Amino acid sequence: MAFQKVKVRGLARLAAGLFACWGALVAPKGFYDVFLGGEPEANLYSPAPWQFVTREQWGRYAAFELVYGLACLGLAVYCWRYARFLPEWKERRSSAA
Repeated sequence: MAFQKVKVRGLARLAAGLFACWGALVAPKGFYDVFLGGEPEANLYSPAPWQFVTREQWGRYAAFELVYGLACLGLAVYCWRYARFLPEWKERRSSAA
């Protein structure tokens, strides 16, 4: 019976890296939209600003974007710290005959 080695800790760190990259992109955009006066792209193409998207709708979306980005960063930290408790490698039976 053949065994193959599976990298376990690397999977958790890969997930942490993906969450960190996405959170690092989304959180600053949400921060900008909430606190520094960002506005939707629809304002660029409408005859009058805030015609298609109201300020209230935009504020709700921007707050969601900020919280979502921070949650991704939090998950990245959690996955990275949890990876310390996982073994580096795990042996399993090969599925190939």
